[in-house]
Amino acid sequence: MKRLLLSAAAATLVLSPLACDIQKTGSQLLAEKVMVGTLFSTPDVDISAAALAGLDAGTLPDGGIPEGERITLPGQTATLVFFGTRNGESGSPQPLTDATLRLEANGLTVPLNAQGAGTYGLTSAPDDDAGVRYQSGASYRFVATQQGTSYVGLVEDAPALERLDALHPQNGYVRHTAGQGLTLRRPTVPAGKERTLGFVTVFALRTDGERGESTYSNLPTDPLSLLKLAATPGDWQQPTLEVPGTAFPASDSNYLVIFQTTRLGGADSENLFYGSTLLVGTADVGLVHTTP
Repeated sequence: MKRLLLSAAAATLVLSPLACDIQKTGSQLLAEKVMVGTLFSTPDVDISAAALAGLDAGTLPDGGIPEGERITLPGQTATLVFFGTRNGESGSPQPLTDATLRLEANGLTVPLNAQGAGTYGLTSAPDDDAGVRYQSGASYRFVATQQGTSYVGLVEDAPALERLDALHPQNGYVRHTAGQGLTLRRPTVPAGKERTLGFVTVFALRTDGERGESTYSNLPTDPLSLLKLAATPGDWQQPTLEVPGTAFPASDSNYLVIFQTTRLGGADSENLFYGSTLLVGTADVGLVHTTP
């Protein structure tokens, strides 16, 4: 069974307002190397066979979905990083393919695999001791080394799971009219806390639990659009998310809705462009079954 592969995206550095950081920021403004990347985690998702068939299974028992009726979509942690130079044409960053990338967190160092066109990544199962691990509250360092020089990006305080009540009704899945928009309300943010970025991706899901094509996402998907995210991060910090009806085009069908709560990070070394954009986050997942 295919795992829940999250779309790759990144967001921007929140610059420190401290006066003592002006010199460092000035160096970063002139830096040629740029990094954009993500680290996203999804939990295991249990779906009932009745939900996949669109049947009314009633209220779930206290123990959740009975084992004999349960289909589990395994969780995973996936990271993808683009490393390049700003000396490109038309303002687009150009890939650098001669670098090595690694991820550092929780006292571990994990090398990332070159995937071509300046991208480096790794996808790990939760039980993979040699893979990428997600831990809320942790700091993640993204380190690129090229020709003996290292360039470092950083995301601090990885967020905890943000559960959306709308994705978890008592019967275990959302019954929803095909072609109709879906409103998702995020939990209230405690006083003094800044709301994290929130992204939504919807995938069609087959009756056997295999994931199909994406029908909607509000994630920027290419390095240039990710860099531009710096100008308007507030668009992804709203308390309410509106998923358009086009995300659920067919009736009597199943769709997987993935909500990613995400922390921003960016350049940590002076030789990396200050607009380098990095996202680290975890996901809440719900099943939607459409009706006519």
